[in-house]
Amino acid sequence: MFSDSALPVLNGVSISVDALVRELRDRGHSVHVYAPRIPGHRDEDPNTFRARAINTPWAANYPLAIPPFYRLLWRFRQHQYDLVHTHTPFALGMVGLRWAESHDLPIVATYHTLYDRYAHYLAAFPRRYARFRIAKHTNFYFNRMDAVLTPSEASQKWLRRHTVTRPITVVPTGAPRRAFLDRAECRANLGLPPDLRTMLFVGRLAREKNLQVLFEMAARCFAADPSLRLWLVGDGPYRSECKELVRKLGIGDRVRFVGFVPRTEVDKYYAAADLFVFPSITETQGLVVQEAMSYGLPAVAIVGGGASAGIEHGSNGLVVRNDADEFARAVLRVLGDEGLHAGMSAAAARSVRTHGLDEMTEGVLDVYRSVIQARNEEARPDRFAWI
Repeated sequence: MFSDSALPVLNGVSISVDALVRELRDRGHSVHVYAPRIPGHRDEDPNTFRARAINTPWAANYPLAIPPFYRLLWRFRQHQYDLVHTHTPFALGMVGLRWAESHDLPIVATYHTLYDRYAHYLAAFPRRYARFRIAKHTNFYFNRMDAVLTPSEASQKWLRRHTVTRPITVVPTGAPRRAFLDRAECRANLGLPPDLRTMLFVGRLAREKNLQVLFEMAARCFAADPSLRLWLVGDGPYRSECKELVRKLGIGDRVRFVGFVPRTEVDKYYAAADLFVFPSITETQGLVVQEAMSYGLPAVAIVGGGASAGIEHGSNGLVVRNDADEFARAVLRVLGDEGLHAGMSAAAARSVRTHGLDEMTEGVLDVYRSVIQARNEEARPDRFAWI
């Protein structure tokens, strides 16, 4: 596995990689991870190899691996791998591609992120040019794969629009198995009175997450129902702008910025909340939506990207247009009808069981087997060629 994003950096890619590695190892496969070095972090896993890395001004807290990679290459050559799987198309993703080609190994890649939606981080370049270059690189990189994995049909269509012609398989990222947490106990520990109802957002506080619409929706909901609160779990470069937006809307007393929460502590926020709200339209899947549903949280999400794909409209949640008024009406509809909320909560928990880690891992293994078999057949000499 090659990934420019890996734990302890916390995001959808790193969580997906960690879940897949654990599941594959549980099935008896040997998996080695190549990732950037994180200052102050030491891996307990002896099969995780770290490359030298630096912090960049456009992606704080996301170290970028830098050459030379001689030590990693030495490590790579100590093993006889069956396959290379990359999870990002940048520094270490390119290393994985080159080494797979030079060692004649099958290679697959997962397209986790709609990268051109993040062009605003490349402030040194005009937005249109940055998106064009990202699109060109996406085409170049993924067309060199034996197979491509992606978590949703929305991201599959996105790759096809970038004229990626390699086989693409949709394998949704499975929601991790959850330990049962008592809702009342979690609410008490977090200081939530019984009469308050909480909308929850989990994710990075970043411009591409469409958070302005989230806050505008919250303002409309607070005006209609004074018992509502909005909690945001996560941190990011847009935090100060978010607080300013909340102040301007006059809802600062009902919005709580929880900040960064360790991975092991996020579950209690899911257990304590009443509704999951997700405004982002740049996700390939939106793993946090599935995590929320594993705790029986109905979700209201804005259509676009892959985050809304896991929501069965009217069953386990609602999908709305990118409009604060429609968003607010949907939230108030779910929270204002106890019977509807209870039905959606039960449906949310059921729906996640059909898209778990077992299904994800088997889907990935099927792709592995197919590319390894295809490579072996290509390498097999024609037994009649001597005639």
